[in-house]
Amino acid sequence: MSNNSEQTVKSAGKKTKRKTKKRTVEPAKTLVIVESPAKAKTIEKYLGNKKYEVMASMGHLRDLPKSQFGIDLEHDFTPKYINIRGKGELIKKLKKAAKKAGKIYLASDPDREGEAIAWHLAHILEMDDQEKCRIVFNEITKQAIKEAVKAPREINLDLVDAQQARRMLDRIVGYKLSPLLWRKIKKGLSAGRVQSVVVRMVCDREIEINKFIAEEYWTIGVKLRGGVKPATFAGELSAISGEKCHINNEEEAMRIAEDLSVQEFVVKEIKKSERKRKAPAPFITSSLQQDAARKLGFTSRRTMMIAQQLYEGINIGRKGPAGLITYMRTDSTRVSEVAQLEAQKYIRNNFGDNYLPEKPPVYSAKKDAQDAHEAIRPTDINLLPNAIEQYLTKEQLKLYRLIWQRFLASQMLPSIHNIVNIAITGGIYTLKASGSILKFDGFTAVYKENDSKKDVVLPEVEQGEILKLRKVLPEQHFTEPPPRYNDASIVKVLEEKGIGRPSTYAPIIDTVLNRGYVVRNGKKFEPTELGFIVLDLLETYFKDIVDIRFTAGLEADLDKIAEGVMEKNELLEHFYVPFAKTLEKAEAEIGHVDIPEEVSDVPCDKCGRMMVIKQGKYSKFLACPGFPECRNTKPILKDTGAVCPLCGGKIVERRTKKGKVFYGCENYPECTFVTWDAPAGKKCTVCGADLLKHRYKNGKVIEYCSNEKCPSLADSGTDLQKKAVKSK
Repeated sequence: MSNNSEQTVKSAGKKTKRKTKKRTVEPAKTLVIVESPAKAKTIEKYLGNKKYEVMASMGHLRDLPKSQFGIDLEHDFTPKYINIRGKGELIKKLKKAAKKAGKIYLASDPDREGEAIAWHLAHILEMDDQEKCRIVFNEITKQAIKEAVKAPREINLDLVDAQQARRMLDRIVGYKLSPLLWRKIKKGLSAGRVQSVVVRMVCDREIEINKFIAEEYWTIGVKLRGGVKPATFAGELSAISGEKCHINNEEEAMRIAEDLSVQEFVVKEIKKSERKRKAPAPFITSSLQQDAARKLGFTSRRTMMIAQQLYEGINIGRKGPAGLITYMRTDSTRVSEVAQLEAQKYIRNNFGDNYLPEKPPVYSAKKDAQDAHEAIRPTDINLLPNAIEQYLTKEQLKLYRLIWQRFLASQMLPSIHNIVNIAITGGIYTLKASGSILKFDGFTAVYKENDSKKDVVLPEVEQGEILKLRKVLPEQHFTEPPPRYNDASIVKVLEEKGIGRPSTYAPIIDTVLNRGYVVRNGKKFEPTELGFIVLDLLETYFKDIVDIRFTAGLEADLDKIAEGVMEKNELLEHFYVPFAKTLEKAEAEIGHVDIPEEVSDVPCDKCGRMMVIKQGKYSKFLACPGFPECRNTKPILKDTGAVCPLCGGKIVERRTKKGKVFYGCENYPECTFVTWDAPAGKKCTVCGADLLKHRYKNGKVIEYCSNEKCPSLADSGTDLQKKAVKSK
């Protein structure tokens, strides 16, 4: 019987007619699978839920097993993949949705890792390998999503093979070499293909610092006066008898200073020039991590975590979830034409045509850049940081503002400075004075670099003019060792050396910290004794593992696999055959390595044994050697030399659970004095209490009295009073 037919029904002896309603069959929805719920929510908003169902895979669903090696070395390095434990229910839901779907689109992140996730998903959902099911987008905007849905492609198996090769190389090193470290040193250690190189870098820098011998040198500054409108300005001794001066000791410096004080100084030469400073390129992953570390104090891990949130989508009120930035794992400085036109319009309307270059700027990428995605930029330049401040966390706002400012600045004209260099002679001595005045701010109207300097104005002097000497200022200096690495500098070196890829920098740093090979002291990385021991073993037997050029060469080979010019198994075999022979030799030759324990002079207050110094995740601490019978531990308190203003006890350096340094009284908890600000090593001239040193985010440093009742605080303004009150 058709749905449109009329049915005749007998009721109470009468015949009545009724029409049946036409049943409509709902068309099957298209299933779109992404990696995270936040991303799913944002994309569903643009596609609508009538025709599309958007679900999240929560990252990888299949991987090599944790409990076994998982690679068949005898049969062409065949990997054994299993469903990840705990993802069973999610897999069931995805399979159920896939059966009902008319089409399936796999929309994981547009990189090798995302391609591999899509490949694993296709296997789990029993999809055809040749099916055009893969969609990618550089930004989560309505236009980008709609265009991606219109242009699905097949899964790129070359990219998948590159990811598999990296994963399998790391598994070979980790699962073959780590057990050796367990047997020879101690349990729980690991060695990684890239992490070991980072440990070497940190250890090598520490050795360099320890070997460094500081050398004394002196500079001599002068205060001169002259010009049409006489003014005092600074100069510096640069040459003696035409040769660049090198002053090595106080005696020599004082002799020269005395001789300078009786010379007549004449303006010999005036050079005026114009210096242009180009805008920096829009962010790529590495430069974002470096700038966020320098300007915001973010670790690489935190930067990438917050950037991921901004990319996947933030709920911004009536507009709902919106992706605020483009994909944050990229090595390309390329920018779409649409984004450049939007930036030009914004600059024209808010700054004027004189800030716009004749042609949109093009920035060159690194030689080995994959150039798969655009640079990191805001998806909508008109979405101002201040306009969406209420919807973002403080950290999200800081990073979004940094990205927004950097991109807008990259589309603007260079800044221009007028430079003046004056050469001054006095007998056998040559002095120099330099001035710089900002003529046109250009991109700096939006984005300030860390080394931005204030104007230095020199008086208008004339060639041949005689200047008056006001003061000679000899100053002692000492050469300094190379600084320890921090998040910004280590990422910069990893990028320059071609070690790892931008997406791997943050997890690499996390791994060496978590394994205890390196600790973060403030913002600097320091190697531990364990790090040196493991590195020594690796350098003796596995030179390639810790060799920077070898590791960089492997990265280049992985790129070749992604480009389809090298086979995955070719790389694996080339690496594994010599590695296996070295592993066998090391197993036979290495004896057990004892890690010496440093005994302190502090007795355990529970069992009386002398406590030993152990290395924790963030710093060293005292532990009872009677473990596990006695589990007593104590923090190592570093005396700062300052005195507590409340009880007269010592102010010591302490650390939070996350390793952040603060300062407090040794008599805690009886005395509650605590402050984030370090003692300045000086006494207050008003009350004699110790001064504390507060550093602002803009780099400004102030010193204030630790005694909140000191009159100097009231005289210095409410800001210092607040600092003193907060420290209690």
